[in-house]
Amino acid sequence: MENRIDYEKIEKRTETRKKIGNVATYALLLFWAVIVLFPFYWMILTSLKSYGAYNSEYIPKFYTLSPTLQNYVDAFTTVSLGQYLVNTVIFTVVTTALMLVVITLAAFAFARLEFRGKNLLFVLFLSLMMIPNELVIITNFVTITDLNMRNTFQGLILPSVTSVFYIYLLKENFEQIPDSLYYAAKVDGTSDLKYLMKVMIPISKPTLITITILKVIECWNSYVWPRLITDDERYFLVSNGIQEIRENGFGRENIPAMMAAVVVISVPLILLFLIFRRKVMAGVARGGTKG
Repeated sequence: MENRIDYEKIEKRTETRKKIGNVATYALLLFWAVIVLFPFYWMILTSLKSYGAYNSEYIPKFYTLSPTLQNYVDAFTTVSLGQYLVNTVIFTVVTTALMLVVITLAAFAFARLEFRGKNLLFVLFLSLMMIPNELVIITNFVTITDLNMRNTFQGLILPSVTSVFYIYLLKENFEQIPDSLYYAAKVDGTSDLKYLMKVMIPISKPTLITITILKVIECWNSYVWPRLITDDERYFLVSNGIQEIRENGFGRENIPAMMAAVVVISVPLILLFLIFRRKVMAGVARGGTKG
């Protein structure tokens, strides 16, 4: 009888500790979520305030009683935000499509084909990741300038059509596909390209979706290279177009209108990640697991 009572006490203590641990964990997660999400809340809140209301606040308010959408109207009528969005969509779609072709073929060659010096070549290829981005930007800038591609979409796109990291990620994923499938396909007379298209790409679809989403986010947020290679407003992307909006559009003091432009730019990426977040996590986990 005493042993039973002691067991019940131990069980109650264990449950109590678990409840306390869960409460502490959720409290910490909630606190961290507030810290992470507060800048987005403040950005949206500011974009809904009028210019006069914002400037009249000596102490910033965490709410507004008179929200307005005029700032969003000004974002498309006062400045060329629409053109910046179109340029960014063109840059993002073309760059991502070309990169997928390049990295898929490169990853297939390193993962499945056999040729002399393959391992050494791959190690040298990975060593490119150790080169600082500043050196690469300088080299690309000189090359694009010599080819007279400044202020063109070609100059914006070409330096971004490959990625050593994505090739490595996709290669690791391709290597998880059993060799027996490849040998069986070769016995049936299937070419390497057809095997890649019919077998490897469908199996590696989660990783390819992940790479696509990450590349889209990378292109959408690209700032240094577009700012360096373009000084013509017709080719500005949303990232460096914001600076142009601040200097020659709304002005440095019209913060609500600036925040409205930033909200318009940020929403597509936020929605993209929320829709495909599970595929992103699954693709990264699959690409980084051997088996």
